[in-house]
Amino acid sequence: MPCTNHPNAVKKLLENMQTDLRSLSMECKKKFPPVKEAAESGIVKIKTIAARNTDILTALKENSSEVVQPFLMGCGTKEPKITQLCLAAIQRLMSHEVVSEAAAGNIINMLWQLMENGLEELKLLQTVLVLLTTNTVVHDEVLSKAIVLCFRLHFTKDNITNNTAAATVRQVVTVVFERMVAEDERFKEQPPAIQGNSNRRSVSTLRPSAKDAYMLFQDLCQLVNADAPYWLVGMTEMTRTFGLELLESVLNDFPGVFLQHQEFSFLLKERVCPLVIKLFSPNIKFRQGSGSGSSASPAPVEKPYFPICMRLLRVVSVLIKHFYSLLVTECEIFLSLLVKFLDGEKPQWLRAVAVESVHRLCVQPHLLRSFCQSYDMKQHSTKVFRDIVNALGSFIQSLFIVPSVGSVSSTNTPAGGSGSGAQASAQSGVGVVGTGGGLTTQAAFEYRGTWIPLMTVSVQGSAKATYLEMLDKVEPPSIPEGYAMSVAFSALLDLVRGITSMIERELAKEEEAVARGGPEPIGPAHTDTLLQEPPQQVWEEMVNACWCGLLAALSLLLDASTDETATENILKAELTMASLCGRLGLVTPRDAFITAICKASLPPHYALTALYSNAANLSNKTYSIQGQNVQIISPSSESHQHVVAMGQPLTSQPQGTVVLTAKNIQCMRTLLNLAHCHGAVLGTSWQLVLATLQHLVWILGLKPGVGGGLKPGRAVEGPSTVLTTAVMTDLPVISNILSRLFESSQYLDDVSLHHLINALCSLSMEAMEMAYGTNKEPSLFAVAKLLETGLVNMDRIEILWRPLTAHLLEVCQHPNARMREWGAEAITSLIKAGLAYKHDPPLSQNQRLHLLLLNPLKELSNVLHADIRQKQLECVLQVLQSQGDSLGPGWPLVLGVIGAIRNDQGESLIRTAFQCLQLVVTDFLPTMPCTCLQIVVDVAGSFGLQNQELNISLTSIGLLWNISDYFFQRAEIITEELEKEEAILLQQACDKGETLNRPFHPAPPFDCLWLCLYAKLGELCVDPRPAVRKSAGQTMFSTIAAHGTLLQQPTWHIVVWKVLFHLLNCVRKSSTTADKEKIESGGGNILIHHSRDTAEKQWAETWVLTLAGVARIFNTRKYLLQQLGDFFKAWEVLLDHIQSAALSKNNEVSLAALKSFQEILQLVTPVKDSDKPDTLGAMDIPPVLMEPLTAPGPGRPLPRSDSLAERLAQRYSTQPQLPPPGEEQDDSALWWSAWSTWYRTGTECTRPPSGGGDKLAFVPSQPFLTALIQIFPALYQHIATGFSMDDLRKLGIILHGAVSVPISSDASPFILPSYTEAVLTSLQEAVLTALDVLQKAICVGPETLQVMYPAIFEQLLQFVEFSCKPPQYGKMETKHVANAKYNQAEWVALNYVPFAERSLEVVVDLYQKTACHKAVIAEKVLQNIIKTLRVPLGLKYACPAESTWKLAVSSLLKVLSIGLPVARQQASSGKFDTMWPKLAHAFEDFLFTKSTPPDNLSIQEFQKNEAIDVEVVQLISTEILPYANFIPKEFVGQIMAMLNKGSIHSQSSSFTEAEIDIRMREEFSKVCFETLLQFSFSNKVSTPQEGYISRMALAVLLQRAQEVLHRYVEDERLSGRCPLPRQQVTEIIFVLKAVSTLMDSLKKTQPENVDGNTWAQVIALYPTLVECITCSSAEVSSALKEALGPFKDLMQPPVSKVQNGES
Repeated sequence: MPCTNHPNAVKKLLENMQTDLRSLSMECKKKFPPVKEAAESGIVKIKTIAARNTDILTALKENSSEVVQPFLMGCGTKEPKITQLCLAAIQRLMSHEVVSEAAAGNIINMLWQLMENGLEELKLLQTVLVLLTTNTVVHDEVLSKAIVLCFRLHFTKDNITNNTAAATVRQVVTVVFERMVAEDERFKEQPPAIQGNSNRRSVSTLRPSAKDAYMLFQDLCQLVNADAPYWLVGMTEMTRTFGLELLESVLNDFPGVFLQHQEFSFLLKERVCPLVIKLFSPNIKFRQGSGSGSSASPAPVEKPYFPICMRLLRVVSVLIKHFYSLLVTECEIFLSLLVKFLDGEKPQWLRAVAVESVHRLCVQPHLLRSFCQSYDMKQHSTKVFRDIVNALGSFIQSLFIVPSVGSVSSTNTPAGGSGSGAQASAQSGVGVVGTGGGLTTQAAFEYRGTWIPLMTVSVQGSAKATYLEMLDKVEPPSIPEGYAMSVAFSALLDLVRGITSMIERELAKEEEAVARGGPEPIGPAHTDTLLQEPPQQVWEEMVNACWCGLLAALSLLLDASTDETATENILKAELTMASLCGRLGLVTPRDAFITAICKASLPPHYALTALYSNAANLSNKTYSIQGQNVQIISPSSESHQHVVAMGQPLTSQPQGTVVLTAKNIQCMRTLLNLAHCHGAVLGTSWQLVLATLQHLVWILGLKPGVGGGLKPGRAVEGPSTVLTTAVMTDLPVISNILSRLFESSQYLDDVSLHHLINALCSLSMEAMEMAYGTNKEPSLFAVAKLLETGLVNMDRIEILWRPLTAHLLEVCQHPNARMREWGAEAITSLIKAGLAYKHDPPLSQNQRLHLLLLNPLKELSNVLHADIRQKQLECVLQVLQSQGDSLGPGWPLVLGVIGAIRNDQGESLIRTAFQCLQLVVTDFLPTMPCTCLQIVVDVAGSFGLQNQELNISLTSIGLLWNISDYFFQRAEIITEELEKEEAILLQQACDKGETLNRPFHPAPPFDCLWLCLYAKLGELCVDPRPAVRKSAGQTMFSTIAAHGTLLQQPTWHIVVWKVLFHLLNCVRKSSTTADKEKIESGGGNILIHHSRDTAEKQWAETWVLTLAGVARIFNTRKYLLQQLGDFFKAWEVLLDHIQSAALSKNNEVSLAALKSFQEILQLVTPVKDSDKPDTLGAMDIPPVLMEPLTAPGPGRPLPRSDSLAERLAQRYSTQPQLPPPGEEQDDSALWWSAWSTWYRTGTECTRPPSGGGDKLAFVPSQPFLTALIQIFPALYQHIATGFSMDDLRKLGIILHGAVSVPISSDASPFILPSYTEAVLTSLQEAVLTALDVLQKAICVGPETLQVMYPAIFEQLLQFVEFSCKPPQYGKMETKHVANAKYNQAEWVALNYVPFAERSLEVVVDLYQKTACHKAVIAEKVLQNIIKTLRVPLGLKYACPAESTWKLAVSSLLKVLSIGLPVARQQASSGKFDTMWPKLAHAFEDFLFTKSTPPDNLSIQEFQKNEAIDVEVVQLISTEILPYANFIPKEFVGQIMAMLNKGSIHSQSSSFTEAEIDIRMREEFSKVCFETLLQFSFSNKVSTPQEGYISRMALAVLLQRAQEVLHRYVEDERLSGRCPLPRQQVTEIIFVLKAVSTLMDSLKKTQPENVDGNTWAQVIALYPTLVECITCSSAEVSSALKEALGPFKDLMQPPVSKVQNGES
């Protein structure tokens, strides 16, 4: 409205008024003159006012009655045109506020008349409105009249008028109350005095505007109640609906009026509430379906009337909203009514408006809180708040249960009906949407066949009603399907949202206040008078009151929801409730809500015990709410959901696969959200949440990855997990949220964190239970998440370490491999992370935490499963690599883990553990406390002893060497540190009164370290595996050799007795008991050399090494050892070991023992230490013996550091002592001890086995015997001075025994040359050398020694005999080597020929030197020689080797050439008497041997042999026969007989005809003949008997020739063409040859020596010879020729008998 005071506006008004009046006067000129006059005077009046007054408007107002009069008169004309003009003019005046009270009254009266006449109705309303709104001049009766006027116009016949009037009435009513409010504002300063009277008529205390308002409101109530009004006089009719609307608008728009003024409050209580309750009655009594015809009710029940009912509900809503605090009791009734209206028996529209009303309440959380405080928390009051919530729940449930009214068939399945039944019945329901149907996308709920669409009814948080606004409807509207559900759903959500946000706001304020340290506020800021209870109690009560109903409704809706948004909202509601309950510490409701979400996340009917046991106290309980039942419905499985995943159930109940719907996934995300954001309030419900997540993760096939995060992984069971692409894209998100969920555990307080850990542990326990006995893949969810939780809470790891690791250790022992593996993964990751984390204070300063973190690593060693140990060791390796330098106090523990290996654990484990050890030894020895060094030695030793992986055992021995090196290099530092430690320990032990218990105690700690090392190596030296023993032995002896100088002298005593001899004993014992079974192969396809193919042989090698090593230490450290006091005893023990080894049945051992024997015999008397430039470098190790040890030993030069040894010596203040002066003499005892050992060894080993042809008998090897004999010369040097005849005899026994030992046939090719070569074996050479040494010693020795010569001859001659009669070794069968080709014999006698021959040569040499010695003569040495030689001479061709008899002959000739002169000289003494017969026999045996020459003997050979025979005959003719007078007669006789025999019987029977002429030994026969003839015929001096012998011999020869020839001729004739036998032909040939020889001999002899008789016999042969001429054999013929030839010399012309007779 334009500003009316402005001069222009005023001017305009005046002009307009004048114009209006002029127009009026024009219109009324004719018909209504009075009006015209009035108008004209009005113009004058206005002009006058305008002229006279400065404040024109005020003047106008004062004179308004007059000014208005013309217009009123104009209206009175009832002429439409005039009336309109007047009303417009009046309105203009009103709008300029120039109407006085009186004028207003007049105007109203005039309008009333117009109204009664029914004129210009709309204009009237407009005018009234302008009048009442522009100013406040209208009061009391005038006002009431104006209002009644409007009411009357509302009930005309004209619709437009009615509506306009209704609007005007509303505006007017508002104006009345607005005036009152304005009035109150003006009088704010002094509030009206309220008197104590509560009379409803008393309005005296009210100001004018208030009074109008009061009267108006009171009459409205009267009218609605159908009573007469007090103030609105003149009302003719009124409707209740309109009255209720007006009441509602006043109550809603001006609540302050009623709250501030007692009179108005009184009206509310006394008038409005009873009125409402009364009007409600038809609705309360009405039941749908009980028709009016029912005879039960006495009078027909009034039906509820929609317009009134709906308006009543609106009024109630307003009353509750604004005046709840005034009307507590009345509200209780209203609310109870509301709850009743939601009943299923009420009409649909009534339920719809009721639910809209409830929704209005639900968006006002403070109101709800007041309900709770006013009713629920009071003792005898209705639990209104609870009832509202439960009613909503029941209402929602009832919508799903289709009523079975009348004949309508029931379409709802009974509760608990099977799924299929429900499915079937659902077909008849409204548009069932199948999973793949996709018929509609409308949001809806569907449950057991009932399908209810979901509409958008209002924006969240505002209750915008639909039916409560239908003020124009008279008939109840038809409610669309799903509307009521949608409103109820919104109401529920708004209720939850409101309550939770309100309580959380208050809680936050409270926490803030506490944080600021202020007092706790008592409830919210707008503290009502009602708030006496502490707020916490109120909130708990609110939650307790509503949670059951909410949960029932929400669970049902969640199950029925088919729309993602709806589901999301329901879940959000459940989530916020759960969180709120958690914050308030209400465990049961919290768990109930969480259980609901959990169940919804899992597939239907999924048996998850955690949920069901927890839900047992909730489900199937019926909460009674004023007789209504709220059943908590468990999810139905039929809801048609979009399946997005299919997978294996983790539980055992649902067999086969289970499906996950999109809704399950959505619920899962809510669950994750809950855990993530509200973890702190979950407490024990973590169990539920995590159990569910675990199952979902399982079904989705998420598998844990590094650090415990879950990644999509395919299930092991096969392709049973099927995921749609929709869910595939979700998976990474889900797994991400899952990880974040556990990451957020770092923000939880300690208690919540413990809840989380406990929940995970018990989940894991369940998973472990389930994994027992099945091969099904276990669920690793809990373990993975324990790991994740541990990792993010490293900063406070101490508080959760024990429960966490204790549980994981249990997991590690689980029989299911996958489960175990993850347990180990988790525990090792945690340990690594824990050690790597930058703790405050750092671990180096927090030893307790350090050990706490490492402890589970140690505990893992108790797990028997190899895979776990593997993880453990990998962890150790990583820890060493990353934190090795800073392990400090953790070393014993780490080393303990590395060393906890067992043989049953398999190679890879041991390999990993060993890697750790190698790392420790190479990198970390200097960083660890020295007290741990002994543990390192033990651990390295245990790796040596494990039997899974040979290479590791060997390498670990190498490590022990490295460790020893380390000890050596840092000796001083280690010594110092160990002694400090020792001092502390001693102190502690003293305090406790105990003795210090440590191995090798009396020795200093550093020495003990060495002793531990040696002891470990000693253990390894008797390991079952040969390679390990070998390596350990080498390392041990190298270490003692290299670093032994560091040890104190007393420690050496321990080394000798406890280490070295102990080791020798063990090795000896093992070797002697070792298995002789053949080992086929060395594992894999390694071939084992035959010299190592039994355990026994392998142990032999060890024995060899050990003995050699100990001997070498004795050799190199003799000087040191001799100071120990019991050196002789040690020496004896060592010799005993050498002897038992030498007598071992193993060639290798025995041989090595002898080598060691040799070595200790080479002991040099040590140089004084002072002369040695450096203690370690000058070790006398014979190079030969070092060889076997150099190969695998660590290839580094020995550190030369004399200073170190000196420094250590100073430390222990012991000076190296000089040897005592008599030391050299003392040695002889050592040597004689050695001699007796040698003798015992020799006797034992050369004693032949007792049994018969026992194949298993042990025979010492050649190299062994050789070595044994070779020792003698060295030993002899030391004992020569005391060597007696007795000792010589002992020696002889051994030499003889040694030489007679055969060799095994398989060794013969190596020891023997091919049997045709004449070479001595090394043993034989050694034997001869031994004798040679002796002989030389005798030679240069004193006279007394010469008595030993004969013994030596005897010994040698025994050897000579071997040439023809090899020695027998016990009863063993041996074959000669020549026959032993192809190994038919087990044992082969050596080819003794070369040996015997060499011995023979020695004999000859020696005899040549000693022939004249007394002892030699006295002991008949020559006779013995001849006796010995007789054997080979007699055998001749039968000798094993041809050379033998040849050598024998030559030797005999040499010996005789020396010996015969001696014999002749000594003839008188008779010392040689017995020799001559022997000699004769020797000649006889040789010259007339029984053996035949071999067939293959060539002519040249034969001739050579014949020449030897001739040589013998010549010897006889030169050396014996000429001296016949000095020689016994029998001997000479024997010789003659022999020569005689030689001249005839020299035939050899085995020659071919071609060679026959040569083979006859003609030359020999000739020489014999000649010698014989020479001595027979020429020697006149000779006795007659000799001549007789000679003649006799010739006679026999000739006689025999005659017979042979005769027989031959006879046989030849008889045989005809057949040739004669070979031997006969040979015989005849020989005879013929003998004849020719005889002829030759006779011719050469002096004629006087030949007997005439002889000639007669010769000539008598001639005819017989001639007869032979006919023979057919060419050979015989040629021989015949030769025989007949010489006869020509006998052919002379015959001399007459007369002459003969005459002469």
